Amino acid sequence: MGNIILLAIVGAFFYWIFKSYSKYTNYSKEAFKNFSISKESLQNSDLGLFVALVAKVAKADGRVDALEAELIGIMFDDISALFPEPQKTRDILKEIFNEQKDISDNTQEIAERLNIAIKRDKAKQHQFMGFLIQLSFVDGEVSKGEESVLASIAEAFEFDPNVYHAIFDQFEEMMHNIKPKVNIDDAYKLLGVSENDDMDTIKKAYRKLIREYHPDIIKSQGKDDAYMQEATAKTQDINQAYEMIKSHRK
Repeated sequence: MGNIILLAIVGAFFYWIFKSYSKYTNYSKEAFKNFSISKESLQNSDLGLFVALVAKVAKADGRVDALEAELIGIMFDDISALFPEPQKTRDILKEIFNEQKDISDNTQEIAERLNIAIKRDKAKQHQFMGFLIQLSFVDGEVSKGEESVLASIAEAFEFDPNVYHAIFDQFEEMMHNIKPKVNIDDAYKLLGVSENDDMDTIKKAYRKLIREYHPDIIKSQGKDDAYMQEATAKTQDINQAYEMIKSHRK
């Protein structure tokens, strides 16, 4: 049941957050066209600092699970695509992530640096904080370790506690309300696969559809409500279908 939650939460969250902040200033290729790619420059950029915080949340419960890794991989792709050397950028971001996930005593320091880097921009705080909260719910529940890391980041952001709890509570409500909507035959059709296909083929089809429809942290910026509603509905169906097929084959 925990795995079925992933994209339902992702889609619904991003619809809500970008509806509220539709005037948010986009990250774009134009903004980074003259960026000099190095580990130092990326570590000190707001997106590099954010990746470090993602690492803290992802590892807060002791491990980075498969669903978290999938979501983080999409994030790496979307961020690195903005920079002049995407593959080099992605490799460095992954290196930053892997280093920071095993360091537990600098979370607040990094969050404070990020807050300064974004000039305490409320819309960016909401985008980043919302993504981190969403990530903590990927496996179906938020551990004490994740709660502690999130609280530390929120404090460093000087984040409004009422807004923080409103976002958090909305995720919890979504988890309680998610119910299966497709049967096994519909699941195969939705992913464009056959019951005779092996799981590697099905997994590739699933990942392709996620990347096509997933309303991620970068590409959803500036999209209208109609786009977000369509992406939300589609990603919910895709993830539910994949999880149903996996459960059916156990």
